[in-house]
This record gives sequence, C-alpha cells and structure tokens, in this order.
Amino acid sequence: MKFLVFLGTVRDSTPPKPPRLGHRVALACLQFLKTRYEGHQFELVDALDYPLDHVFKPHFAYPKSRAPEGLDALADKIESADGYIMISPEYNHSLSPALAHLLNHFGSSLFAYKPSAIVTYSAGQWGGMRAAIAMRTFLAELGCLPVSAMIHVPRAQEVFTEDGGPQQEVKMDGWFDYLGRTFNQLIWWAQATSEHRSRVDPHQEIGDFKRSPSQRNAP
Repeated sequence: MKFLVFLGTVRDSTPPKPPRLGHRVALACLQFLKTRYEGHQFELVDALDYPLDHVFKPHFAYPKSRAPEGLDALADKIESADGYIMISPEYNHSLSPALAHLLNHFGSSLFAYKPSAIVTYSAGQWGGMRAAIAMRTFLAELGCLPVSAMIHVPRAQEVFTEDGGPQQEVKMDGWFDYLGRTFNQLIWWAQATSEHRSRVDPHQEIGDFKRSPSQRNAP
C-alpha cells in the first residue's frame, strides 16, 4: 500500500535551528515506518516544497489540464494513496496554517474512504496535543478519518537528532511501542478500506458532492 506523510510546517525560525523541528519528527517517523512495515511505500510531502500562490485557488477550480504542474502531481498522489500521516506543530491551539492551506487545495473526494494518522510535536511540554484535537475534525471533513491513537512528541529537539535518529540519552524501545500503536492502527484500517474499495466503489455507491454546496442541504 501507499502512504503519504505530510509535513505541515514551513517556518525555520525555530528553536532549534537548523533544520526545522518538524523535519526531525518526519524523518523519525519515516525511518520507523520503512523499517517496521516493509513492503509498503511511504513518501514525504513537505509543505515547503509547494510554494503556493498568495491568492487561494484550489486544484479543482482550475480548468482541466490547466492546473499548476505541482498541484496536479500532488492530486494524483493523494488519489492513489491508501492512507495519510499528518505531522503538524501547534498554532493557537490548532493545526499549522501551512498544512491547512496545502490540504485545502484539494477536494475531499481525493482523500475520502481512507484512514489517516495524526502526529504533533512541540519544543515545549505539550507535544502539540491541542492541535491534534482540531485536526480530528479537519481530517474527518476531508473524509480520511483519523485512527483513535495519536502521536505527540514534546520537546522534540531532545528526542530526535537532525537526521531523525534518537538523541544519545533517549531509549527508543518505549518510543517504538508508542509509534507502533498509532501506525499499527493506520495499517490495519488502510488494509481494510483498500480491500473494500476494490470490491465496492464508494464514490459510485454513496456519491460525491461535486455540483453545488446545496447537495449537502436537508430537504
């Protein structure tokens, strides 16, 4: 199966500097995923690699074949993926504006009927857990419902090195168990939804809201 790992931070003013704190967390997750779940594919989608226009225009608002190449390529990746891992710091008790801005460029039909996992982090003691609460609602609206277990990394600079490895004084056994609880759930649900999608096309059976917002209205 294929999974996209979204890193939702573009700020590098830190602390610590360099690189971005979230980049350490993303690399640590990728190393764990590729080691623990061989046979599956995991690709990093870094919000910093997508310099979007200042005037918001989502991918689905462009005429066919006229969308920017980067958005087109990412739309294809989102649609072909079996699940998503969303990594975010906390801004004002919510998810990163960079992550929300990037995800808002794509319709929910690309994400729908697949699971997601939430990973938050901070330089302080809370690990971004308040952002995770907001992310649950956000991801549910996209249709990629988050699994129940979540990952929070407090004082991430004291846990992971710049290349995503453990700091010298950190014992990784506990972290492996902690990460595994969330990612095991993600893999289980991704397998289940993938198998069911292969038998029943949810977009045909349930339908997508593509014509007008009024499609959501009660009679």
